[in-house]
Order: sequence, then structure tokens, then C-alpha cells
Amino acid sequence: MPTTKTASKSASKTAKSRRTRRTGRRDPLAIRLLKADHREVEAMFDEYEQLESDREKQALFDKIALALKVHTQIEEEVLYPESRGEVEDDLIDEAYVEHDGAKKLIAEIEAMKPGEEFYDAKVKVLGEYIKHHVKEEEQPGGFFAQAKKGDEDLEAMGERMAARKEELMAELSRQASH
Repeated sequence: MPTTKTASKSASKTAKSRRTRRTGRRDPLAIRLLKADHREVEAMFDEYEQLESDREKQALFDKIALALKVHTQIEEEVLYPESRGEVEDDLIDEAYVEHDGAKKLIAEIEAMKPGEEFYDAKVKVLGEYIKHHVKEEEQPGGFFAQAKKGDEDLEAMGERMAARKEELMAELSRQASH
């Protein structure tokens, strides 16, 4: 049986290995899921910049729009309401307003076709808008940092968010195909 000193050293080593910033392994499930969504959408916006075909642009924008609609909805249904009291009210209010702005821009783009005047510019601005929103959520002292310091069970919240994301992806994908 290890001595208390050895057990404590071993526990300290384990805690340190869990805190590696780059991998995000120390983040609770809710935060890991949202950050994964952020990376996925960032990659799609980067890919969009490389496309020339209107057909490819339309197909990729449809994926971007779906991902953003699902992501914003799970944040608004689960993360934001459950974070009240844990995260500064101003941050939560700003996040709702930023989501509203993104939704309006997505709707404008969806009403257009690639090749139309300002289509690419609107997609570019949406990408920049999302990048700004992501930075505010992920920065030190930002939404995610404050949520992690609170009393909310972010593992259980992550499970609810994952289940809701699955439902929404299926529901919105069905709607898009009709």
C-alpha cells in the first residue's frame, strides 16, 4: 500500500496531466462538445474560402448553416439558461444577441444563391462574426471559464446537450430535405 506522501504525489501528477491546455482533456463534456463544434465550423469557413464552384459553395454553406443552427439552439436551450447565476449576466445577454445577429445573417444568406451580389461577402462576415463569438466564449475569464468555475454539473449538461444535438440534427436534416 503506498504511503500518503506517494499517493499524494501520484494524485498530483494525474491532476497535472489532466490539465493539458492543448488537448482540452480537462474540460468537462459540455465544454468539450461546444469547442468541438467551434473547431468544426471554423474548418468549414476556411474550406469555403477555397471553393470556386457555386454548387460546392451552396452545399458547404448548407452544412455550415445546419451546424450553426443546432449549436446555437443547444446553447440557448441548455447552456445559457443553466448558466444563469454561474456566468455574468452581461456575457449571457451578449451571447443571446450575438446568436440573434448570426441567425438573421444565416437567413439572409439562405434566401440567396451563390454567385449573387454579396453572397460570398455575407458568408465571410458570418465567419468573422462567429470567430468573434467563439473567442469571447473561450477566452480566459470568458463564458466557458466562468461556467467551469460554477456549481453546474457540466458533465451531465454535456450529456443533455449531446442528446439534444442528435435530435436537432435529425430534425433539421429532415426539414432541409423536404
